[in-house]
Amino acid sequence: MITQVAQDRPTRLTELLAAAELDVLLVTGPVNVRYLTGYTGSNGLALVGPGLRRFVTDFRYAEQAAAEVDPAFDRIQAPIELLDGLADALPGGSLRMGFEAAHTSVTQHAFLREQLADRIELAPTADLVESLRAVKDAAEIATVRAATVLADDAFERLLQDGLVGRSEREVAIALEHDMVLRGARRPSFDTIVAAGPHGALPHANPRDVEIRAGDLVVIDWGAQLDDYCSDCTRTVAAGEPTAEAREVYELVLEAQQAGVDAVRPDRPTAEVDGVARDIIAAAGHGDNFGHGLGHGVGLDVHEAPWLRRRSNEVLQAGNVVTVEPGVYLAGRFGVRIEDLLAVTEDGAEVLTSVSKQLIVSD
Repeated sequence: MITQVAQDRPTRLTELLAAAELDVLLVTGPVNVRYLTGYTGSNGLALVGPGLRRFVTDFRYAEQAAAEVDPAFDRIQAPIELLDGLADALPGGSLRMGFEAAHTSVTQHAFLREQLADRIELAPTADLVESLRAVKDAAEIATVRAATVLADDAFERLLQDGLVGRSEREVAIALEHDMVLRGARRPSFDTIVAAGPHGALPHANPRDVEIRAGDLVVIDWGAQLDDYCSDCTRTVAAGEPTAEAREVYELVLEAQQAGVDAVRPDRPTAEVDGVARDIIAAAGHGDNFGHGLGHGVGLDVHEAPWLRRRSNEVLQAGNVVTVEPGVYLAGRFGVRIEDLLAVTEDGAEVLTSVSKQLIVSD
């Protein structure tokens, strides 16, 4: 069951609905349903409005819902196709109902319009629940911090066994296995281990290819603990790296630290991105840093706020964000360094504990 701290979430959402002139919001995004109700199953939806808290699932999840769902929500059992039972779950009379556009298919929208058109006005919404999720409370940040400690400890253990001669896939499996043994529910995402030229692919998949002496190895990993995620990247030298590799590493480290230092409340995320990006561009590698500087982390490993050039978001105390610049040289190597930070009232707390100095592993 969700904690007492979390039970104000539907109330805060209702305040957003009033500003949007909505009577009720149909919440169908699984992570958003989890955030509002505590339910972790795969088939559920929520209805939230002034004085309205209803959770809908089918018979397969009735017992799970009874154990997990915030008791402030009335629990309603519906057919497996939950939208078939939506009309009975809604209060009577005419309503203006918001729906999550990002989580509603064209087919589902057509069904809703056909079934509810006589008394329900449908209104698409964007990021209402996500905007609440972006600002974490103390309990959420504590859970992310614990997930980060777990993941960091697993990484330190991995390095003790060395990298040279092991395949990328073997290293990824070992790291994920250790995190689960330490209490993680699962990895936050599929672990990235990419050596040598393969490291120039920002989202490389681990291969059955041995790591060789002299390779730079990009390792991006995270743990999911009590539904909250961690995220970290380190680039490790498997044996002595080349002078060029060290030079690029130091450049990325300089940009990454500048980005970390720039994270504070009330600062535009695009501006934080620019602080790090300008350093890389000034060194002639602007075209080799093609992704955003970072993103929010919470129930999803990628969520608001977004630290990127075209963002119009502003950092707030309670945000948990990554700072992860990279330089990727096709056919040669890649370097990415990533920390996880919690934005505080007067700055930021770096949650990641693994050293950012270039690690040379056997």
